[in-house]
Amino acid sequence: MCGFVGFLDLHRRWRDPELQALAAAMVGRLQSRGPDDAGVWSDASAGIALGHRRLSIIDLSPAGHQPMVSASGRFVIAFNGEIYNFPEIRSRLLEEEPVVFRGHSDTEVLLAACERWGLDRTLLQINGMFAFALWDREQRVLTLARDHMGIKPLYWGRCGETIYFGSQPKAFAAHPDWTGKVDRDALDLYTRLGYVPAPHSIFSGIEKLEPGHMAVIGEGGTSHKVVYWDLSKVAARAAADPVDCSEAEAVEDLDRLLRAAVGRQMVSDVPLGAFLSGGIDSSVVAALMQDQSRKKVRTFSIGFGDPAYDEAPHAKAVATHLGTDHSEYYVGAQELVSGVWKVPEIYDEPFGDSSQLPTAILCAAARRQVTVAL
Repeated sequence: MCGFVGFLDLHRRWRDPELQALAAAMVGRLQSRGPDDAGVWSDASAGIALGHRRLSIIDLSPAGHQPMVSASGRFVIAFNGEIYNFPEIRSRLLEEEPVVFRGHSDTEVLLAACERWGLDRTLLQINGMFAFALWDREQRVLTLARDHMGIKPLYWGRCGETIYFGSQPKAFAAHPDWTGKVDRDALDLYTRLGYVPAPHSIFSGIEKLEPGHMAVIGEGGTSHKVVYWDLSKVAARAAADPVDCSEAEAVEDLDRLLRAAVGRQMVSDVPLGAFLSGGIDSSVVAALMQDQSRKKVRTFSIGFGDPAYDEAPHAKAVATHLGTDHSEYYVGAQELVSGVWKVPEIYDEPFGDSSQLPTAILCAAARRQVTVAL
């Protein structure tokens, strides 16, 4: 999963040891997002500190350690996510001009692309799910970017003379300037919608960066947002120029695209599995995984004693048909009730989705066998 956090102290009150101690305390709140490694970086002259927790998936060596500094030393990145086409990006960078890579992580490739091509061009080239903070030491500009569909979370905002940013606002609570006041307008949105929609967050002064957006923060805390990708415009272009093909050709194209997408997400240096409910979406993903795997894919599902809610038999039937290595976890009422008390530790904002507890329980169970699950 990974996670990062950082802050920009506009008054530059602290030296590097103090900045790093604060960043370490903040990133300590994100241990569940990255149990394998942790790192901090700071620049007292600019008042900035970055922290990162790592779940090692690609390049398990220290060469993938974050925050990561670019080869020239100009850029520093804290990155959460995966860049699925990083091998192609790496090859293109090497073809254009020799690059010395220290390891084979997608983080290093992303950082090299930002340095070579600039962030605007890089965001148009990469395929993945991501949220990251990129600090330009030369221009003293902080850029926050979130993936096209908003799969990875990214919160940011200002409290007093400190700008916060990171994967989860729970990390901000370790900073002495953090107040954590509830935004009453956001609370109203939650009671009406069952969740807090972006760009709002439950905390006053803190936003969720929207999908396909960048936030650019300059010296003095001035900021502006940039839309680098807009789903509504993509849909409008598609509607204006619809695909002219037969149903059979559409099915073939869909199969090709889904197969490629699933295949890209199977690149991993750690054990990989899939969550399987027996529904259309998860069954398609599991089927395409198994079709592209030399081994039995590990699939996981959760069951309940009440047949009205129990999807486990459907999942088991699909797993048997596909020939996966399947595991079921049945949850009782007492386990669900006990899990309620863990909800505030797991989720930073309220949302009215009854699947949140079973999902957390399934993740904990699956983690005993795999590191990543599609």
